Amino acid sequence: MKRNVIRRRLIEPKSNVNNDLDPRDGGVQSVDRALLIIETLAEDDEGYRLTDLAVRTGLSPSTVHRLLTTLEKRRFVQFDRDESTWHIGAQSFAVGSTFVRRRNFVTQALPYLRKLRDQTRETANLAVVDDGTMVVLTRVESREIMRSVTKVGGRVPMVASGLGKALLSTYSEEDVFAIIQREGMPRLTSKSIVRAGELCKSLHDIRQQGYSVDDEEALIGLRCVSAVVYDDCSEPLAAISVSGKASRVPNDRLPVLGKLVREVAAELTKALGGTMPDAKSF
Repeated sequence: MKRNVIRRRLIEPKSNVNNDLDPRDGGVQSVDRALLIIETLAEDDEGYRLTDLAVRTGLSPSTVHRLLTTLEKRRFVQFDRDESTWHIGAQSFAVGSTFVRRRNFVTQALPYLRKLRDQTRETANLAVVDDGTMVVLTRVESREIMRSVTKVGGRVPMVASGLGKALLSTYSEEDVFAIIQREGMPRLTSKSIVRAGELCKSLHDIRQQGYSVDDEEALIGLRCVSAVVYDDCSEPLAAISVSGKASRVPNDRLPVLGKLVREVAAELTKALGGTMPDAKSF
């Protein structure tokens, strides 16, 4: 079944009639820079000093300070005067949380994620695809010590994550190649899949078994097993997964985890009024 993939829009350069316009795409440069600052601050909970933020964003300190001052007035950022560092503000959270609220299945999914966590003793995750990358909406943390590939609200490439590969397995070959062409195949670890042919073979295996495996492809020492949640048209809605240290997820445990994740994904699909695709689709 063919899925629509958002292609990158080509925009003709426009004359720079306004110094605040970005001549590359006709966008408003100051807005673009302000959003870049917010995105950069969101990457590190420790915050940034002004000079470090300027280096990180590639903007001049004076430009960064001017934008931060404006953002602070709107509570999108906040300044820690004791540490002289800038952080994400409450308004950024308020706006960002709308994204999760709009996907009203998140609250409904939590009991199923808890069940998956309790059954496997590993962290259970829920994610959706957004503009070619996976966004983690929520997770139920394992009681074991582990590292996460990304925090809630963070992004991870589709081709380098179990969650992403599970969803890619529902795409047509044309749409998979469109994702590759647009987003690339980044080598995040020595085990990352960086060849289209190898990815296609992996996706074929995922369709056969009904679950995907991230074998330390996004983060060395971390393995992830994922399956797809479907909507009422049997279209992919989201993906759930369990992730844990590679030492706790050896090869002989993968089929067991795969079966559990696949079963909980089917239960969540039914609870949300969705329909699993025909078995032959796998």
